[in-house]
Amino acid sequence: MLNKLRRVGPPLLMLAPSLILVGVFVYGLIVANFTTSLTDNHTAAQATGQKPAVFVWFTNYLDLLASEDFQHSLMNLVLYTVVFLVGTMIMGFLWAWMLEKPVKGEGLFRSVYLFPMAVSFVASGVVWRWLLNSNQDEQASGLNRLFQIVGLDALQNNWWNNVTFGIVAIAIPAIWQLSGYVMALFLAGFRGIPEELREAARMDGASEWKLYRHVLFPQLSPVALSALIIIGHMSLKAFDLIMSISKPANYQTKVPAVDMFVFKSSFDYANAAAVGSILLIIVAIVIVPYLIRTNREEKR
Repeated sequence: MLNKLRRVGPPLLMLAPSLILVGVFVYGLIVANFTTSLTDNHTAAQATGQKPAVFVWFTNYLDLLASEDFQHSLMNLVLYTVVFLVGTMIMGFLWAWMLEKPVKGEGLFRSVYLFPMAVSFVASGVVWRWLLNSNQDEQASGLNRLFQIVGLDALQNNWWNNVTFGIVAIAIPAIWQLSGYVMALFLAGFRGIPEELREAARMDGASEWKLYRHVLFPQLSPVALSALIIIGHMSLKAFDLIMSISKPANYQTKVPAVDMFVFKSSFDYANAAAVGSILLIIVAIVIVPYLIRTNREEKR
C-alpha cells in the first residue's frame, strides 16, 4: 500500500492544481448553471438576492422549447450549421486538393488562404456588415453595389435582413474565415499519405482520378471527421460574428447563444442558464461519440 502511494502520490500532487481548477471553474460552474436553470430566477430582484428564487424544475426548458421565438433560434442554428459546415468543408478541401502537389508560390497561397483565420470574428464582422448591407438600387452599397456595377442587379438581395434565410448570409463570412483552417487540415492529411501508396496504385495501372478516388480520398476520412467535429461545434456556439453583423434584437438572425445574451442582459438568469444547458447538451451529442470512437481506436 505504501509503495503504491509512493508511485501514485507524486503524479497526483502534480495534477492536483489543474484538477481542482477544472473541477471548480468548469464542472462546478456547469452544475451551478444547471441549478440556476431549474429555478424561477427571472427578475433583477431575484438575480441580486433581494427576492428568493424557488425551484420550478424543468418548467423553463419546457417553456423555451414550446416558444416559437426559441424554435426560430434553433432553426436558425441548424441552417447556419449546415451552410457553414458544407461551405467550409468544400472550400477547404478544394484548396487543399489544388495545393496537394507542391507548386510554385505555394507558401503565398497558403498564407492568403489562412490569413482570414488570424482576423477576429468581431473585426471581420464589422467589414462584412458593410459588405452585406441590404440597401438596393440607388442606396446600394457593399456587395449589392458591386452586383449593380457589373450588371447583375438580379443578385441584389436583403442578405441578413431576410426573415427566413437571413442567418445563411451570416454563414458567408464564417466560411470565408475558416475555410483556410480546414484547408490546412486536409493538406496535412494529403502530405501524410505515404508516397509508396501512390506508386503502388500507379504500377497497378490506376489513372490519376482513380488514384485519388480509391486510394487518397479514403485515407482522408479521419481528417474529414475531425474537421467536421471542430467546425461543427464552433458553429453551434456562434455568437460574436452574428453580434458584429446584426443586433441582438434582430429576429431574423438570432440563435440560442444570442437568446442567452438577451436573457442575461434582462436579468432573466434562469432562462439564460436553460439556453446554456441546451447548447451544452447539443455540443455533447456531437462531441462525445467522437471522443468515444477516438478512444476505442487508440486502444486497438
